[in-house]
Amino acid sequence: MKKAGIIIFIVLLIDQVLKFWIKTHMYLGEEIPIMGDWFILHFTENEGMAFGLKFGGDGGKLVLSLFRILAIVLIGLYLYRLSKRNASTGLILSFSLIFAGALGNIIDSAFYGLIFGESSYHNVAALFPEGGGYGRFLYGNVVDMLYFPLFRGVLPDWIPFFGGQHFIFFRPVFNVADSAITVGVSVLILFQRKFYQKAK
Repeated sequence: MKKAGIIIFIVLLIDQVLKFWIKTHMYLGEEIPIMGDWFILHFTENEGMAFGLKFGGDGGKLVLSLFRILAIVLIGLYLYRLSKRNASTGLILSFSLIFAGALGNIIDSAFYGLIFGESSYHNVAALFPEGGGYGRFLYGNVVDMLYFPLFRGVLPDWIPFFGGQHFIFFRPVFNVADSAITVGVSVLILFQRKFYQKAK
């Protein structure tokens, strides 16, 4: 369990420190180039699911937050069982990354609306504002900032429906927690047979 704890702590620390800095130093839509035009800090907030998708308004947002909490509890229990069974390091690493990423984003949803003022396209959010935060418990927005527009161009005219349109790859803006989940799931998919053979 010690390995899992270290991984979870490191991911959460990096994720939350970066989100706090972004939230208190940048306004919505602001960009800071890190490595030319292909790695940019771009501040945006996600009100719902991945890639900015929404799920049924306020009621849907509450359901989504509760589902995330349930998922975190189940993943945490499974991770605890794996550590007690001396499962492979790779399996514990994968689920630790997934758990840390899910927890990092639920922290935003659960508490950021309570402790931060609202971000706008002209003003930076205040931490612990006098009038209270911008939202209720479980109704906060997830902070995203990692943007990798690696390639830009125009799609060939022969492509149906989208030909001639401008495109950017990679367009989605995400955060450290999202990255941890993606890496954890990817490693799990690629090496699941090896991991579970050892577990058996």
